[in-house]
Amino acid sequence: MNWFLLFIAGLFEIGWVYALKTSDNFANLKYGMLAVFLLVLSMACLSLSLRSIPVGTAYAIWTGIGAVGAAVLGIMLFSEPATAVRMACISLIVAGVVGLKLSAA
Repeated sequence: MNWFLLFIAGLFEIGWVYALKTSDNFANLKYGMLAVFLLVLSMACLSLSLRSIPVGTAYAIWTGIGAVGAAVLGIMLFSEPATAVRMACISLIVAGVVGLKLSAA
């Protein structure tokens, strides 16, 4: 259950980053408040997942999910470049997250 909570925390992490970008520096208050709400949910799920997952592992996986998700959203929704170097770096993050998960099993 704690690994599931960590995954959900990562998804909320992606969500708040998207809402923050869409809020246009909080000019759009609806998206700004959504960003804050999703951030709180993300932190709550992360906190609950720490009951049995080591903090270093959980934090790295949480930020990894958020970083990869935000990069992919940027490419898909905000026309950010999908260069070979960028994709290779995203792959390295994914490899690190998978490695951490496997080493914590």
